[in-house]
Amino acid sequence: NTVGIEGGYDHYLRGTTGVRLMQKTAGNIWIPVSDKNEVEPKDGYDVISTIDIDLQDVAENALLDQLKIHQAHHGCAILMEVQTGEVRAIVNLQRNTEGYYGETYNYAIAESTEPGSTFKLISLIAALEDGYIELDDTVDTGRGSVRYYDKIIRDTKEGGYGSISVQNAFEVSSNVGISKIIYVHYKGREQEFVDRLYRMHLNEPLGIDIKGEGIPHIQYPGDQYWSGISLPMMSHGYEVKLTPLQLLTFYNAIANNGTMVKPKFVKRITSYGRIIKTFPTEIIDPSICSRESLKKAKTMLEGVVDRGTAMNLKNETYKIAGKTGTAQIANEKYGYKVNSQVSYQASFVGYFPAENPRYSCIVVVNSPSSIVYYGNLVAGPVFREIANKVYATSLDMQEALNHDKKELAEIPYSKNGDRNELNIALEYLDIPSTPSAVESNWVATTSKEDHIGINDLRFSRGLVPNVREMGLKDAIYLLESKGLIVDVRGKGKVLEQSIQPGSVVRKGDRIVLTMSQ
Repeated sequence: NTVGIEGGYDHYLRGTTGVRLMQKTAGNIWIPVSDKNEVEPKDGYDVISTIDIDLQDVAENALLDQLKIHQAHHGCAILMEVQTGEVRAIVNLQRNTEGYYGETYNYAIAESTEPGSTFKLISLIAALEDGYIELDDTVDTGRGSVRYYDKIIRDTKEGGYGSISVQNAFEVSSNVGISKIIYVHYKGREQEFVDRLYRMHLNEPLGIDIKGEGIPHIQYPGDQYWSGISLPMMSHGYEVKLTPLQLLTFYNAIANNGTMVKPKFVKRITSYGRIIKTFPTEIIDPSICSRESLKKAKTMLEGVVDRGTAMNLKNETYKIAGKTGTAQIANEKYGYKVNSQVSYQASFVGYFPAENPRYSCIVVVNSPSSIVYYGNLVAGPVFREIANKVYATSLDMQEALNHDKKELAEIPYSKNGDRNELNIALEYLDIPSTPSAVESNWVATTSKEDHIGINDLRFSRGLVPNVREMGLKDAIYLLESKGLIVDVRGKGKVLEQSIQPGSVVRKGDRIVLTMSQ
């Protein structure tokens, strides 16, 4: 079965099979017979995804390095644009029996697990919304443990944190502190707590077009497995299940000033450069909580990196906000211990830059080595590497060194290529161009005295396109989409191509591109 984006959008991609009547002649030669019922084959449409291949590469390598270091079984990472919900990178890697990592299962979308401490934000937002707490309220964590019936919940710090504020309990990820807050205020009112979670859509699948989304599970009082310990366990991320994408969607809503948007994997459908359909951003909920609660949630998330469990992600260039998570993994048959061993899931989810969020990201690593398994040390470095790459390559996220506008000494040279990317570059650099009367997605450019001239660059179906004067990325895309194998000599722009433009395409032929340098 076709999976992923290809599977979800197969009805656009598959095209139509042609039908032709053929006659067998002497010598076993088949020739077409003219027939009014003949049906020409029709190519499928092109699906333009939201994935950025450069960021995808960074995310995959960063995750792979951490999986190898910690000998983890599998992991995933997702990078999403805050306002649009466009998924810019999504990586899933699993170790096989020979110790190598590869993509075998879509954990980011399909694996629904207990999230652990990353769920604490949701619990505290519920208590903030119901007016039970303020960030400077005090909670007594004692010596680091508390009993609920036959269950003892512990903090990682030996001896406990004593009496601390609600905000500090979140920053240091105190299981005792968060469970006490929720238990004290919702004991006897468990339905009120769960109803609040439901109003934030945590029990609902996202309904994405990619097949195989895991089902979220937020149990309700009176359900078969509800017990006296369910409320304190849920408060810090147990007895609930979410996929990484579902959890990221919630955190993305916090970054997006409370607006929850549906994750998007495809921008548009095209046919030979003509737009057939676009996919606008879908809003799940314009406001998942009040402005007051939202502001306090952001303060807590920033505090985790400034003073709490993720201080190793703090940097002087830009600010990260997020939450670490370290959860024990339950085995369906044996519970949290198998052969006296406990497996862990390490995670970090958040957004950046904290002051004006542009991207949200989640990293989940499953079953790292028993020596190091905390979210800040296992998942955090992957988040940081992805965020660093995004920040370094996004000029609009950085402060300008000089705000004074300078006149261009001369109009620069521009390569032929993708019209949308060219327009973005020209607009950002404030370089004038001819009024756009072009219709094609591909354009040829000429440098004039005071502007860039832009003209349509059209390609005929079944013929080799002219990629001279193009950059390598656009040239390879066009030629490989025609079924040609591309060899490259040098770098820069394309000077020559071994198969002349306008030649009939023969799929599998090799074409050599000679570059300018």
